[in-house]
Amino acid sequence: MGGGIYLIQDDEQLVEMSEQSYESEEQLQELLETYPNLLAGDQIDTALPRHWLLVKRETPIPSEEDGTARWSLDRLFIDQNAIPTLVEVRRVENSRVRQEIIGQMLDYAANASIYWPVDTIVSQFETNCRELGRDPEQVFEEFLGTEADEERFWQKVKTHLQAGKLRLVFVADVIPSELRRVVEFLNEQVDPAEVLAIELKQYTDREPDNLRMLVPRVLGQTAEARLKKSSATRERRRWDETSFFQEFEARRGREEAKIAGKIYEWAKNKTPQVEVQWGKGDNYGGFVVSLPSRQGQPGRDLFNVGIWGGLEISSQSYGSRSPFDDPEKWNELRSKFSSIGMALPTNPTETRFPNLRLSAMQDELTLQQVLQTFAWVVEEVSKTHNS
Repeated sequence: MGGGIYLIQDDEQLVEMSEQSYESEEQLQELLETYPNLLAGDQIDTALPRHWLLVKRETPIPSEEDGTARWSLDRLFIDQNAIPTLVEVRRVENSRVRQEIIGQMLDYAANASIYWPVDTIVSQFETNCRELGRDPEQVFEEFLGTEADEERFWQKVKTHLQAGKLRLVFVADVIPSELRRVVEFLNEQVDPAEVLAIELKQYTDREPDNLRMLVPRVLGQTAEARLKKSSATRERRRWDETSFFQEFEARRGREEAKIAGKIYEWAKNKTPQVEVQWGKGDNYGGFVVSLPSRQGQPGRDLFNVGIWGGLEISSQSYGSRSPFDDPEKWNELRSKFSSIGMALPTNPTETRFPNLRLSAMQDELTLQQVLQTFAWVVEEVSKTHNS
């Protein structure tokens, strides 16, 4: 029968493409592994299309701490925001597509968030890469770029798992109306998790040319679900001095909280040269130490300390403004930051986000060296304003 899909070839010939069933469920599985973009990341998030890092096929999931695998997930992907994406694949001929797949996926999500150590996920990713003849570091760099902080990325994965921030995706050649209604209901009710279905249809020309088209369609993103999740984003936690340090100690321990406190006190004692502003966000927010605007010059951020346990800077915040837009001063700045373990790019206009773990500053001399480096930055900028 006509599929309503037409292809215009280079010779202007119009070819009618007809819907064609997959030969097997395995074929559908292989297509997703070979072409992760079939997960339609541009439909899942139109503003910032999702890209996918394949961790492993047939990923084992335990049901107790340090337990053996009880279930096997079809595919585990992670997007560029470090959100684990659990994918189950079925063909419509499979009678379990509505009943069992939903229960299985909820089992996976509930237990993965508790019993799935991120070290295991990293190991699975590296093993899978080597089995495919790929270097894990190269695969990761191709995914996020050469300057990406791999350690911080996996830390975010861990944080998302602990918070239940997962994406559950059902993939089939046809999504029955019953499954679609369940997916829409779950996606409206669960938070911060996301539940979606992808209908992946195949079209062929049934001719010797062997033309084939794959058309994914994302289902489950109702208007109500979008509204709830966007509202949750807008209502992220706003930090202040009391709430931040209480939560920081609970998450990172007393010793790291003391270090964060010393950095905060240093910034407060630098008033009015610098100012402290509190941010928001359950996983990444914290306080930002910045230089206020002066003599018509806009302010700029020095660094931020996040609830995730690190101090981070933006190279572009430094290199785009005087005095560090001068090549000589930029190289001096690079040398200063290099001495405390923060690598700035050679090009001052390149954007990087070097960071330091607060756990690396437990030695008082190391902490003072870091703070002295930022004190030097404040002095250099002040000279520019006063000249």
